[in-house]
Amino acid sequence: MQVVTTIKEMQTTISREKKQGKSVGFVPTMGFLHEGHLELIKKARANNEIVVLSIFVNPIQFGPNEDFSSYPRDFERDKQLAEKEGADYIFYPSVDEMYPSESSVIVHVKKRTDVLCGKSRPGHFDGVSTVLTKLFHIIQPDKAYFGKKDAQQVAVVEGLVEDFNFPIEIIAVEIVREKDGLAKSSRNIRLLPSEREQASSLYESLLLAKKHIDDGEKDSEKIMTIIKEKLEKMDGVIDYVEILAYPSLEKQPVLNKKMIIALAVKFSKARLIDNLIINIDED
Repeated sequence: MQVVTTIKEMQTTISREKKQGKSVGFVPTMGFLHEGHLELIKKARANNEIVVLSIFVNPIQFGPNEDFSSYPRDFERDKQLAEKEGADYIFYPSVDEMYPSESSVIVHVKKRTDVLCGKSRPGHFDGVSTVLTKLFHIIQPDKAYFGKKDAQQVAVVEGLVEDFNFPIEIIAVEIVREKDGLAKSSRNIRLLPSEREQASSLYESLLLAKKHIDDGEKDSEKIMTIIKEKLEKMDGVIDYVEILAYPSLEKQPVLNKKMIIALAVKFSKARLIDNLIINIDED
């Protein structure tokens, strides 16, 4: 496995690989890898001849109240994990390499951002989409892999690729979960023991909602109330519970077609998100 730190070297390397007819799978990350990331690498490894993992903590997607400097970083650990899973290259640029001067152009996302996590993080997905546009041009992947845990990000990226005509297939990979259903995340280690015990309720509430929908309930408000009643028994504070059309992320009072049930809960030192995407037959 090779670590590449400059844009020019990465472009030269990828150009050489693609001239040999090799397919390229790309896994963009901000590092501090967990099992969810490793699953993305595994999927990319299974379907591509070359796998590129990027590790870049992107400053322009952090809001004014979010501490870019304190974001967890452990490159040596990440490097070992990526190599073990079969990545061929790690693209590991510095901030100065990616943003040598103030950008004259950024990507502004107009849809799919005023709900879920994006509602409380204005400008976040502009930063995500801007850095991904740069990375897609640098890496030139055939396929790019994203986890469904951040389903809003997947929806935004799919819109980016479609609107800008990137010749890239976006692969959304299922959420990796603990035995009790909690979605795996680097934030889970911040939970207090009592909070960790309660955190399984996030996924349980989603499954409860699905059961009611399967039994015929189609009223969004009623389903959200069922979820909230279960979550309110925890020590955490509900940030949001929403049911939206997917991937448009538009509100729909009566459930039909493809929907996402999404939630976020704030514990003492961690904010956890989870979701379930379901297909509902129209009446």
